[in-house]
Order: sequence, then structure tokens, then C-alpha cells
Amino acid sequence: MKHSILLVSVSLAGSAWGQESKVVLGRLGQTTAEAAIYAAPNGAAKVYYRAKPFEYICVNFSPNPNYLKVTMSNGAQGFITAPSVAMLPYQVTQAVNNRGARSLGSQSSRSGAARWSLNFVGTPYKWGGNDINSGIDCSGFVKKVYGAIGIHLPRTAAEQALVGQPIRNYEDLAQGDRLYFWESKRGKIGHTGIYLGNGYFVHSSVGHRGVNTDYLTPKWQRILVAARR
Repeated sequence: MKHSILLVSVSLAGSAWGQESKVVLGRLGQTTAEAAIYAAPNGAAKVYYRAKPFEYICVNFSPNPNYLKVTMSNGAQGFITAPSVAMLPYQVTQAVNNRGARSLGSQSSRSGAARWSLNFVGTPYKWGGNDINSGIDCSGFVKKVYGAIGIHLPRTAAEQALVGQPIRNYEDLAQGDRLYFWESKRGKIGHTGIYLGNGYFVHSSVGHRGVNTDYLTPKWQRILVAARR
């Protein structure tokens, strides 16, 4: 599936937002030359997109000082080399409909949690870790993200998979739903992530050495055994 740069409204950094509620997605940047946007802060990683010279992008700083995070149109996070981006004095914002957005367990809350979770792409993987900024595992990540909207989940993926409304069909998945994957070596559910929409999900994984996004390829779909809302 093709990734593309997120196009959003732009406001002057530090300016008043007025009555309309907005969420800041990042800073406005402009590429100084053609540059690849990678799936991870590594030049050997999969290339999501090739930005053209002078293309506007939404960026944030990443734990790796040589790369900047790039917000894609599908909510995924990519990475671009820092020297290839000129930072502009503007914030990138997105309007938010506040009606019910903070209600406990509402669909909008789950959607907001899914978007918020992308701020932690790059956090290192740590088995048993509970710190969403310095080191966390898959179930700890999901627990922390859901806890931020007032939904308290058990600690392990197998336990979490028993909580909430079950989603029976792949086509019914919505942004913010929790995904649970079978781990054959342990003979039980051993991995989890959060659905972002358009076939993508975010998770803390050993393979990525931390929090990152993935597409639900047939490989992932084969071991996807539960989804909860």
C-alpha cells in the first residue's frame, strides 16, 4: 500500500487557536532535495515514500538525532534523514471535534489513543518494560496507551485478549481496536498491537527493536487470532 505525506492545516507557531479545538501533529518541514522516508530510522529499512525536492512534510524529533519522524497520511510514522529537511517556524495542526471525544471508552477516544500512540514510535523494546518513553514491550505499550484514555487493561497480551468487545471480522476493524497474535513457540497469544486503519497497526516489537508500525500482511493475518474494542 502506498504511503503519502499527511496534508493538514498549518498554523503559525505560538499563535492563538481561537475557539476551534486543534491538536498539534508536529512541525512543518520542507525537503531540500529528493529524500527517502524509511519505515525505521535506518537507511537499510523499507522505503515508504520518496519525497521530492521542496515538498512540505509534517515532522517531529526522534530518539535518533540523525533522523526526523514524518507523519504519513495513513497515520503511520516514517523517518527521514535530518540534514535533508529544512525546519520551518510553523506548527502542523488538525481540527478536532470535541463532542464526546473524551468520554470513557468511546470510539473517538480509541481513535485518539491510536493517533497519540504514534508519538512513541522509536521507543526501545524492553521485555517486561513499562516506560513508554525509555523501554516497553508489546502488552505494556497497549496497556499504557489505553490507560491514557481511562481504560485499564491486564498486563499480558493473553489476558488483554479476553477484555472488551470482540471483533469477529477483519473488515470490521476500526482505528484504535486492539489486535492479538498467536505465538506458536509459547502456544498462546503472545503479541499485541493497536490498529491504525487502512491495514496498518502500531506495536512494540522485537523485530523493530521498539515501537513501530506494520502492515497487516498475510503473514500477520495468519497469526491474528483476536481483536477487541
